[in-house]
Amino acid sequence: MSKSGTGKSSVLANKQSNPEYYIGLMTGTSMDGIDAALVEFSDADKSNQIRIVTTHSHAIPKTLRTALLDLSLPGRDTIDQMGSADAQLGELLAEAVNSLLLKASMASTQITAIGSHGQTIRHRPPGASSESPLPFTLQIGDPNRIAAHTGISTVADFRRRDIALGGHGAPLVPAFHQAAFHDAEHHRVIVNIGGISNITCLPAQGTVSGFDTGPGNGLLDAWINRHRRLAYDNGGQWAASHAPHPGLLAHLKQHEFFNQPPPKSTGREDFNLDWLDRQLKNFAAIDAGSVQATLLALTTESIAEAIEKTSTLATEIYICGGGALNTALMDALKTLLAPAKFASTNALGIDPEWVEAAAFAWLARQTLAGLPGSLTEVTGATKAEILGAIYPSAY
Repeated sequence: MSKSGTGKSSVLANKQSNPEYYIGLMTGTSMDGIDAALVEFSDADKSNQIRIVTTHSHAIPKTLRTALLDLSLPGRDTIDQMGSADAQLGELLAEAVNSLLLKASMASTQITAIGSHGQTIRHRPPGASSESPLPFTLQIGDPNRIAAHTGISTVADFRRRDIALGGHGAPLVPAFHQAAFHDAEHHRVIVNIGGISNITCLPAQGTVSGFDTGPGNGLLDAWINRHRRLAYDNGGQWAASHAPHPGLLAHLKQHEFFNQPPPKSTGREDFNLDWLDRQLKNFAAIDAGSVQATLLALTTESIAEAIEKTSTLATEIYICGGGALNTALMDALKTLLAPAKFASTNALGIDPEWVEAAAFAWLARQTLAGLPGSLTEVTGATKAEILGAIYPSAY
């Protein structure tokens, strides 16, 4: 979903001092564009202050997006295709950074580092069905090219160290959610709805937890693209104009992922159109609009049920990610999660569309500071570790 405006916001309104600037890059499971966020960090008054200065959304050419989508589904990829997509995406990520700097009227020398998530093309966490004898995850978008074409040191490959330590390498945003959104008086849950959804449970006191809950926007976007040639269901209007199919919804919720205990993570390998088509074979023809409504219900109910199982004391729930723009989805979630306070992360000072990009700027800062970027309670790794590899702007 395209972004517009400067995206200026702050977690704390106080004036910053001695700031550091980082850039976060995120494409996400939806692959609907590159999110680039220029983030200012300051430790003024011993408080961790985070401010998004400027944002930029960079389009992914259709041919590259098609190649990335093919790579993300098992059995459709080749090494040549991966190598080419890796190089192309690296160049495009660098373009996004340079466009962001131009928009912000800032020089590359003012930026400490870039944190680039890259595009996940395969995620095989512990417990996943796979031919590989060991769990692995793979993100592409050559960070060498980003550093070379921007003149800014780049941190990338954030997930694989956690995998090496027995973790899922995902979700990584809960550590940032803790840094940006924790409150000492209120039990909060942060719900990130991208292509896949995940939650972060932030108790006022105690251990932070989080995990992937299942589909987010990914299946909704894919289904409407197939039937209406649209990139996404604007405001959830198509879904809202139909009723979900109860039998299909119950059948989809039988997917084994929903019954797995945390830590857990998932991706396109589990929830994709091929999987949906196989499920639909168990039913007589269902109107495409009703399927869309059912997919929306699958997203909302799986999120709500995950929160009910793990965060019964939550009094405040905040939504981020592209799902925050889906009015029908937000309305359904608000109803399911009542009476908890319900809002987007705008209420906490960060535009919901830019939380993930800001998170990878923060992760880059953690790496350069020699600090852990993950939470063992979330990923299941044997220990919290410094994440990512650093690609200097010059050797």
